[in-house]
Amino acid sequence: MAAVSENSVRLAVLIDADNAQASIVDGLLAEVAKYGTAHVKRAYGDWTGTSLRSWKDQLLAQSIQPIQQFAYTVGKNATDAAMIIDAMDLLYTGRFDGFCIVSSDSDFTRLASRIRESGLTVYGFGERKTPKPFVAACDKFIYTENLYTENLAEPESVRIPEPSPVLASAHLRGDTSLMNLIRSAVEAASGDDGWAPLAAVGHIVTKQRSDFDPRSYGYPKLGGLITAIGLFDIDRRDSADGKQAIIWIRDKRRSGKKTAE
Repeated sequence: MAAVSENSVRLAVLIDADNAQASIVDGLLAEVAKYGTAHVKRAYGDWTGTSLRSWKDQLLAQSIQPIQQFAYTVGKNATDAAMIIDAMDLLYTGRFDGFCIVSSDSDFTRLASRIRESGLTVYGFGERKTPKPFVAACDKFIYTENLYTENLAEPESVRIPEPSPVLASAHLRGDTSLMNLIRSAVEAASGDDGWAPLAAVGHIVTKQRSDFDPRSYGYPKLGGLITAIGLFDIDRRDSADGKQAIIWIRDKRRSGKKTAE
């Protein structure tokens, strides 16, 4: 899904602090800014205890409003209920274009579906362990592990060397699910000549799989991932209005070029 070019999209960011790490906040809000402006930022949990201590500095630094929710009964997640009630209250105001739900908890599956039924966009943020129903209920789902990639540097002593381009290409080509996903999206977005705008391909891929993210494969952008695969022609064309060039891609099988798969 393409990022917005201006901050006119109004978003509500609701964080399940009991279920998310405070260390993701910088990356989280940077990611949210790609899609719009966070007009509401709330974090839910029992702030009277010590378990959320790491969040407290982040609340002040990032202007996130803490919402107190006491754990009335052991084994019952009162935080989830508070988030859902607040989300519905915000939805009914009609002031927002979308919601960012930050949790790895499947309890928010129905909430995400209900918000989408009202015509608003839902961005989910959670760890890779997030149950698939919640992932699928969102328009786009971002794994929080990917938010660490550009912000945390590992010491040289423990850093794993990146694979060679040849090995990386072979690994990506061997991922049948990835190849089918991209090739079907290129075909769907292409004209009679087989060429498809990269942005349209990315949009279709996200529609088909809400948790698709090039960063999960080690590439910050879709263009880099497709280049690494090596099975697509890539053409950068100047736009008619003189603005940023448009990248087009085509399956090499359509161009008649032979590739070693």
